[in-house]
Amino acid sequence: MSTSSTPVNLDAVIIGAGFSGMYQLLSLRDKLGLSARVLEAAGGVGGTWYWNRYPGARCDSESHSYSYYFSKELLQEWNWTERYPQQPEIMRYLNHVADRFDLRRDIQLDTRVKSAHYEAQHNRWHVTTEAGEVFHCTYLITAVGCLSSANVPKIDGLNDYAGDWYHTGQWPHEGVDFSGKRVGVVGTGSTGIQAIPVIAAQSKHLTVFQRTANYSIPARNAPLTDEFKQYAKSHTDDIRHIMNSNTNAHPFYITDRSVFDVSNEERKQIMETAWKKGGLEFRAAFRDTLIDEKANKIVADFIREKISEIVKNPATAKLLGDIDHPFAAKRPPVDSQYFETYNLDHVDLVNIRETPIEKITATGIKTKNHDYPLDIIVFATGFDAMTGSLLKIDIQGRNGLALKEAWYAGPRNYLGLQVPGFPNMFTVTGPGSPSVLCNMPPAIEHHVDWITHCIKDMREKGIQRIEAQEKAADDWVLEVNHAANSTLLPSATHSWYLGANVPGKPRVFMPYAGGFAKYQKIVSDATSNGYVGFTLS
Repeated sequence: MSTSSTPVNLDAVIIGAGFSGMYQLLSLRDKLGLSARVLEAAGGVGGTWYWNRYPGARCDSESHSYSYYFSKELLQEWNWTERYPQQPEIMRYLNHVADRFDLRRDIQLDTRVKSAHYEAQHNRWHVTTEAGEVFHCTYLITAVGCLSSANVPKIDGLNDYAGDWYHTGQWPHEGVDFSGKRVGVVGTGSTGIQAIPVIAAQSKHLTVFQRTANYSIPARNAPLTDEFKQYAKSHTDDIRHIMNSNTNAHPFYITDRSVFDVSNEERKQIMETAWKKGGLEFRAAFRDTLIDEKANKIVADFIREKISEIVKNPATAKLLGDIDHPFAAKRPPVDSQYFETYNLDHVDLVNIRETPIEKITATGIKTKNHDYPLDIIVFATGFDAMTGSLLKIDIQGRNGLALKEAWYAGPRNYLGLQVPGFPNMFTVTGPGSPSVLCNMPPAIEHHVDWITHCIKDMREKGIQRIEAQEKAADDWVLEVNHAANSTLLPSATHSWYLGANVPGKPRVFMPYAGGFAKYQKIVSDATSNGYVGFTLS
């Protein structure tokens, strides 16, 4: 521990100890021999999975792909138990990684970064923690995660509420007992869709407050068979190649087939088969689902029909199927018995688009025309995604330029890796990269490998600074917008991809939608041509 008068001098400071921060530490320390420290606000490693321990929390990438692929030994020794791993299993995995590679000695927990200021004279970053510790480093790497800044809605009366309330992204580690309780869940995004069936199974009565109806695909989760485990271990190179050579870094390709290439009967059969298999691979049945409105409508109508078949109350089914955006324009959740939950007698659905929440009272939630008495309120209202965790830190670049100021109209950077005016600061899976449109671990490994290679290059060539150029960032923002506008993604105007779930946040499409394989080629070409778009000095 340092004090404010005795700074700790390091080659690199890494903010965050999730998938990104742990691999970045391993890469800089063990591959390059640099002095590096991870500063982590939480009491343990795991990043978003440390905080997101709400009921039903589960990954929507298949376990064999939601893994580090940098170590063949790690791939062989770790055994996932389910097709879609739950939060506790992911935490066991990340803790295993921390122990196996001896990462803990350079991870400082319970340490929240307050500020990071660049000092040009000595070409170094001054990083200060809330406890007053100071670190000086040449390289600052933010590995704060895309979905780690909880978005608690500002609803009148929350302070007056006499019951208990929780946000899914800040869940108590001891858990919550819902037995015998009247519970209200606000939000039906992917988090709500995971939590609602589990809360319903435990509670006396559950009221779900839905503003935006959502598509969801059954996960068909199940224990992994020995045969599949053996397949995954003996085909690691093939699986890695598939993930790195497709659009979204998942272990499957999007089928090269249009919705209109087949007859109505064959199309229905293809969708039925994909629905029975379940999971995000449902999106891969046709290549034009996310680029052609007519093609999308056919797939969307199929899902609405499924909702009508599953949900027995026609009025509830209609409300759940009243979806205002194209399929997959928002991240499409995968679920375990979500729609089936509404067939339970003690579960009600409230349309807060039609009758908005007016306030929270001492005893529950009051909408325009009804009072709902509740013992517990759960906010499944998502995150200040992509930028929230970065902007909570007082980051200042050259000449005191604040990141908040640089991004006042939305995030502006180059390749999702660097921001003009912030030398030697790197963002892992930042806005402007494929990040949340991907299976995250391959996207993370790609960024960490690039940052590591870049720092190695700099040190070998005696280069002190690397910084994204203004024009390159402007051009990249245009490219990110062009890629998004080539799809139906921006038409989901309530999407957190656009920051629409956070009042006052600029409406800018944040992730790069041109595909993971294409993005990797763009980065590779820029690098091999002498770091085009960056200034090296």
